Amino acid sequence: MSAPLIALIILVFMLSGMVLGSYLRMILPDYHTQTDSKDILMTSAGMMATLVALIVGLLVTSAKDTYDVTNSSITQGSAKVITVDYYLSHYGPEAKKVRELLRQAVATGIDRIWPDESRKGADLAKMEKATGMADVYTGIRELSPKNDSQKYLQSQALQISADMMQSRWMFIEQSQTNLPRIFLVVLTFWLTVLFVQFGLLAPRNRTALSALFICAISMSGAIFLILELNHPLEGTIKISSAPMHKALSLIGG
Repeated sequence: MSAPLIALIILVFMLSGMVLGSYLRMILPDYHTQTDSKDILMTSAGMMATLVALIVGLLVTSAKDTYDVTNSSITQGSAKVITVDYYLSHYGPEAKKVRELLRQAVATGIDRIWPDESRKGADLAKMEKATGMADVYTGIRELSPKNDSQKYLQSQALQISADMMQSRWMFIEQSQTNLPRIFLVVLTFWLTVLFVQFGLLAPRNRTALSALFICAISMSGAIFLILELNHPLEGTIKISSAPMHKALSLIGG
């Protein structure tokens, strides 16, 4: 399921819990929500709210780290592409074909990672089968340097292109990571119970109900951010393709 749909489902559970709590407040005898019972409800609600806040905070931090690492990988990969092209441009006309392969590999990669620059996700299946960077590496390795300068340029280009191939597979493997479904189920249960308690404690007026509704929206928004940031090449919050486009504009010239 998509991140917006999961966030919407959790929002529905939270609002349902709030409605259930308000209904129970009406039908239960007063002693269930007053004096000692109210203290227990407030204590348990505070404990669960602290637990949920801690877990959600950790998840947001982890998801943001995932987004930042992927963004950094894209930026570093773009810089490496420019550097490889620089070495090949100074190697001589013999490397022209390899530079064309490099440009083609970058252009193809952009089309697969950012198919339409909108909400369509990266085509990871095609990325796994892509051989563009492998062809570039093979082309560099097959060059026949005639002097020490060309040997140096070839070795540097080989090293960086090998790093890019490794980064590509790291990128693909990291994209397979998902939040465990049972984790989302347990978190949804906690939030539902928490909002049932809120509904039991809250007076039936527009101010209190509006505050709870805003809290529910905010919490579902946080979960939406977590899910989106965990998949930085899919959905609404996507990593920019600007570094790769910049690299493409600079190479092969």
